Amino acid sequence: MVKVIGVKFKTSGRIYYFDPLDLDIKTDDGVIVETARGLEFGDVACAPKEVEESEIVAPLKPVLRIATDEDRRMRAQYAAKESEAFNICLEKIAAHGLDMKLVDVEYTFNGSKVVFYFTADERVDFRELVKDLAYALKTRIELRQIGVRDEAKMLGGIGPCGRLVCCKAFLDDFRPVSIKMAKEQNLSLSPTKISGLCGRLMCCLQYEQSTYEEIRGKMPKPGKEVNTVDGVGVVVENNAITERTKVRLSMEDGSIDVREYPYTHLSAPGEPLPEEAIAAKKAEGTKDKDPDAQFRKEAANNTRRGARTGARALSAKTDKPNEQKQDKPNAQKQDKPNAQQKPDQKKQNQKPKQAKDPQKSEQKKEPKQQKPDKPNEQKPKEQKNPADAVETGEQKQNSNRRRRSRRRKPNRAPNTEEQNN
Repeated sequence: MVKVIGVKFKTSGRIYYFDPLDLDIKTDDGVIVETARGLEFGDVACAPKEVEESEIVAPLKPVLRIATDEDRRMRAQYAAKESEAFNICLEKIAAHGLDMKLVDVEYTFNGSKVVFYFTADERVDFRELVKDLAYALKTRIELRQIGVRDEAKMLGGIGPCGRLVCCKAFLDDFRPVSIKMAKEQNLSLSPTKISGLCGRLMCCLQYEQSTYEEIRGKMPKPGKEVNTVDGVGVVVENNAITERTKVRLSMEDGSIDVREYPYTHLSAPGEPLPEEAIAAKKAEGTKDKDPDAQFRKEAANNTRRGARTGARALSAKTDKPNEQKQDKPNAQKQDKPNAQQKPDQKKQNQKPKQAKDPQKSEQKKEPKQQKPDKPNEQKPKEQKNPADAVETGEQKQNSNRRRRSRRRKPNRAPNTEEQNN
């Protein structure tokens, strides 16, 4: 066992181990250490602890000192120059016409070197670019080509889940991700749904892969025969999330049925069933003696609820008309008393007129009673059916002709009678 501390040089970078010596170092302290690039300022991510020698990359370098206020001021001073160096590099790239994308710029702790990170589809000859940058910045220049995943880690962003991408938040190193993981997890194979901001497969596919592999190793493989509480069947499909297995069974009546069971309730043919499966079968038998009992209960509850709501609706409807009926007649009687008196006065005025000439009224009624004896004087309007209300153009012409003929015939009838006399 070796005593070490963990140091980070970037917020999203990996942790490197160093020997703390006898220094009193705590978490979030700044330390000055020696690396392959020279002196670097790092933040302590892990307090001193003991680690096995197999986890350490030899040789283990010591911590030079704890960072002072002067070291922090120097670090901030060179960090402010990074934006200026970034703009200068963009101008030089455009001047040389290089097919490369500048991602980030980083100064070392004491300003002895400037590192430029870029991405490119192919290898780029940047020898002339390095000379121009060294002349402009008056320091050592290093250009480092990185991948699209490293670019996303440096720049950051919001992932499909709505949170900061994992590589920027907490991942210290990239792990291999394959399309096989998406298939085993029953995910959509559309590139837009399983790809991250970098355009590669999302790193979170790897998080649950070990659990899926463990559960699938315990579940029976599709196509094999298994023993269930309902008989022997063939495995059709496994669901690792619900931990249930679909089995195709041949029933006694010759039909085929597909049923779903927990994989722990299955056994190989010839082996006894687990006690859990037998107990679950007995519990289902006691509950579901009548398979339609639960359906009937739900139907009865629904009818009761419907009857209650219907009764409430009817009571609400019947209350409103009664109130209106009681209020409206009273309002009419109080507001319009003269409207009822006027028709009564008219009736009184009309009665004596009818009583004055009773003989004339009888004489007028007698010829009207003789008219039905004539065959030509029938009322066409009373014989019409409501279905014949809509007439075509030809029907209208025929009806007009009939009306004209009927009007002419009553005028000719008395002339014929006079001739006969």
